[in-house]
Amino acid sequence: MGVLNVTPDSFSDAGKYMDSERALDCALGMAEEGADIIDVGGESSRPGAKPITAKEELKRILPVVRKLAQKLKIPVSVDTYKSSVAREALSSGASIINDITGLKFDSLMAETISSYNAGVVLTHIKGLPRTMQENPYYDDVIREIKKELACSIKIANSAGIRAYNIVIDPGIGFGKTVEHNLTIIRELEKFKTLKKPILIGLSRKAFIGAITNKTVANRLYGTIAANVVAIMNGADIIRVHDVVPAKDSCAILNMLTSTPKNILMPLLSKVKRK
Repeated sequence: MGVLNVTPDSFSDAGKYMDSERALDCALGMAEEGADIIDVGGESSRPGAKPITAKEELKRILPVVRKLAQKLKIPVSVDTYKSSVAREALSSGASIINDITGLKFDSLMAETISSYNAGVVLTHIKGLPRTMQENPYYDDVIREIKKELACSIKIANSAGIRAYNIVIDPGIGFGKTVEHNLTIIRELEKFKTLKKPILIGLSRKAFIGAITNKTVANRLYGTIAANVVAIMNGADIIRVHDVVPAKDSCAILNMLTSTPKNILMPLLSKVKRK
């Protein structure tokens, strides 16, 4: 999953792709490099980020989503927790909604996704982006995240979202300390009991900077290492800013493991590939 931030304040690429033509070029480039999904985000979810209105979010993403839907032969995902934004995005050609709140912040989100027979990524978050990193605490981080994700799956099921369209994401960095994040990656296999594909978003994140003492722009090598370990521990989809290094590392990992991992899922087959 290639990341396309159409925001002025994301922790990575902030403001770089606010121009829709530049954003389009970036997305087409990621697809050419081998991305299986393009994930478009119009509101930053970095720690401390301030919320924006649905109107502003739509203004940022819709021109990009419409053009990508016309030009790409891979699915377009939209990173939003607002049902009104999801509805417009799905109407404009998106086929997956990446909801960082796991369908829990907007009571109409699950029904909206179901009505379009769209895919959904259910992410765990503790708190809100603006405050989530203010001393997050868990008695048992894996057990508590699994419980919350199971609740999100139940919401999706109750709304009629198809079982094969549901992906889970334990939410690295979304209300977690460095040690919480490391525990999640080490014990990722435990989330397999939820019987859903696992997406993991590690690319350039703060825990990598805390370990390597590198700035956001210099966290590629740490990202590759973390992604490889996550895949070995059960990740099915990796969300990345740097597609080529991710694809190359996955290719080598697949050849060196006894059971090559196929990260493509039924929801990806909705759109004809090149």
